Amino acid sequence: MTDFTQRLARLAQNPEALKGIGRGLEREALRITPTGHLAQTPHPDALGSALTHRWITTDFAESLLEFITPVNTSVNGMLDELQDIHRFTYKQMGDEQLWPMSMPCVVASEDDITLAQYGSSNIGRMKTLYRQGLKHRYGSVMQVISGVHFNISLPETFWQHLYHTGSVTQAQVTQGYFDLIRNYYRHGWMIPYLFGASPALCGTFIKHAQTRLPFEHLPSGTCYLPYATSLRLSDLGYTNNAQAELKIGFNTLEQYLEGLRSAIRTPSHEFAKLGIRDGDSYRQLNTNVLQIENELYAPIRPKRNAQSGEKPTEALDRAGVEYIEVRSLDVNPYSPVGIEQDQIHFLDLFVSWCALSPSDPMTDAELNCWRENWNKIVIEGRKPGLLLTTGCDGHQRTQAEWGLQVMAELKQLAVVMDRAVGDNRYETVCDKMMACFDNPELTLSGRLLADIIAQGGIGNVGLGLASAHKTALRGDDYRVHSDAEFLQEADASIARQKDVEASDTLSFEAFLKDYFKDVPMAESW
Repeated sequence: MTDFTQRLARLAQNPEALKGIGRGLEREALRITPTGHLAQTPHPDALGSALTHRWITTDFAESLLEFITPVNTSVNGMLDELQDIHRFTYKQMGDEQLWPMSMPCVVASEDDITLAQYGSSNIGRMKTLYRQGLKHRYGSVMQVISGVHFNISLPETFWQHLYHTGSVTQAQVTQGYFDLIRNYYRHGWMIPYLFGASPALCGTFIKHAQTRLPFEHLPSGTCYLPYATSLRLSDLGYTNNAQAELKIGFNTLEQYLEGLRSAIRTPSHEFAKLGIRDGDSYRQLNTNVLQIENELYAPIRPKRNAQSGEKPTEALDRAGVEYIEVRSLDVNPYSPVGIEQDQIHFLDLFVSWCALSPSDPMTDAELNCWRENWNKIVIEGRKPGLLLTTGCDGHQRTQAEWGLQVMAELKQLAVVMDRAVGDNRYETVCDKMMACFDNPELTLSGRLLADIIAQGGIGNVGLGLASAHKTALRGDDYRVHSDAEFLQEADASIARQKDVEASDTLSFEAFLKDYFKDVPMAESW
């Protein structure tokens, strides 16, 4: 028997071990005007402080909202909370709407994008300065691309059955997550294949990007690739070519931290040309390849909740991996909250399979091989007979053959997971996804591109869905929270921000010097 079969057999003896999966969602969405242009208004006051609110914040820009759910072991409970957050937000937006896609439209000029503001505290100013650095490094338009991040932690009972032991150490759990991450790099191209939802772009986005891709054009100005799945994950989207040469491995926590810290401490000749200051104004946090850990663009990340004042790398070093963050999900334009129940069930299944399956150590060369597969999928993933490389040995298989092979094992795991929850949700989603490998046009990107072509452009589809989503959510009742709870949290967040601002004891320059005291600089503040 294979290791997967043995592990699954042990798990099948006690499917209850799969109960207690922890999940959380982070959904990004641009505020737009009724005509589809980027909203120029500041973050609505009624939503509270973007710095300290528990559920509603901003990402790169004032107009780029980010909704965060608490950890939940119930899929329905998590989606209910996300719907409530959307519902309250819509009530505070006047005639503005939320753009329902990952790729922005319409952005006439980079000057239309105002950096997110977080108040006068040192940490608030640092967050805005970090975004200033991103603007100078990569341009603002790329930074207002939206996505959905799925956070998941597997229960201790799962790890106990995986390691066939009565108890597990944090070191074992941490290593299990890194084994999972390597399998995600190997097979995670299935996520943009199935759920990629950016096969087309608004012409105003292309205006701000250099590309040699053979786009086809609609009269409306929409540009598309016939077989693309997720242009968001391509070089046109949320990627960083400057990071292509980074040697950040995923074999162990120690290797990962060493590579990430090296990137934060490595000077960049390109970014040094930007400088840190322009007169009295700051341009970026530093001139290294990464300003901070969050600048690393990756489809999946190991995470640990940080303590107050603690950096992400310090949290991981202190206590190991607590959960993983799946970052390769486009916004689902057909869902009012950007993601559907079937997608979460499939991610439950896929992530668990990545943990159960054998996972050999990975060299830098092998990691690059897997990245090439991802690049093929995002650009032409629905192309019939598309060949992917099954490793660095030159062997190839079509995306359909490979996908169906993985789906066969997922179906076995689905049977066990359904026994744990008492219904057939996982087998059902398996059957739906298997059909997508038989017929690529059933994928999210296939459906969306067909609608874009039929309706004459991405703008028509996006505005129609944005209006429908707003109407649906505003007309529904709260499922978990209430207006009073959201208003109370908004007031409390404003009070927390004032407390943070009042507690500062250092000047901003001294704060930055202390924060980056271990990071070499080509230029000082």
